[in-house]
Amino acid sequence: MTSKDPQAPGLAALAGLIADETRAACLLALLDGRAWTAGELARHAGVAASTLSEHLGKLVAGGLLAEERQGRHRYVRLAGARVAQLVEDLAAQVAPAAARRPRTLREAGAGSAMARGRTCYDHLAGRLGIAVTDALTGRGLLRQDTGFALTDAGLDWFGAAGISLDRRGRRPLARACLDWTERRPHLAGVAGAALCRHALDAGWCVRIGSERAVKVTPAGEHALAELLGIGRAALS
Repeated sequence: MTSKDPQAPGLAALAGLIADETRAACLLALLDGRAWTAGELARHAGVAASTLSEHLGKLVAGGLLAEERQGRHRYVRLAGARVAQLVEDLAAQVAPAAARRPRTLREAGAGSAMARGRTCYDHLAGRLGIAVTDALTGRGLLRQDTGFALTDAGLDWFGAAGISLDRRGRRPLARACLDWTERRPHLAGVAGAALCRHALDAGWCVRIGSERAVKVTPAGEHALAELLGIGRAALS
């Protein structure tokens, strides 16, 4: 009789944490990289605050969420980039046909905006993320043939664009993240996060709605065309 793998109980417990629709909705919402209050997440998930509080307690205890308190308010966020990667990778495995059809025009509009451009924890995703990734690759700044890697020219490009790359930690400089709407990989890792942060700080993109959707501004259209040759059609 073979012995049970010692990691099996932990894996089963982790899967159990995610295998609840309310907790899954919270994890997906928190992919915007921001801290949410328990009340905001309760309204987003459509459950009572008391119910949501119980779910959050389990996610915090399981190491998927980090909790912060400021006065009377309780904030939660994803525990880190590895958790965000896990959630996004799992979401990418859901077949498009399995997704619920939007019930209202507002839901349809929000879904369309998310598909056009959004943040995936701390990097750009959707058609915007794919357009940026393709442009970096096409210009020889990013390699995808043996996994994602910035070239020397790519490192120079980030420097010339004024986008600093913090290479002190163990997080990969460039990583492929499978886009759940486009079914293709977009740029994540240190470079993806730095580019997204710069795009928001410089006003190339602005957040819209209450979820993760972002919209490219006229200044962003100009910058992306000038720096990467991305035309307006690729961003629509």
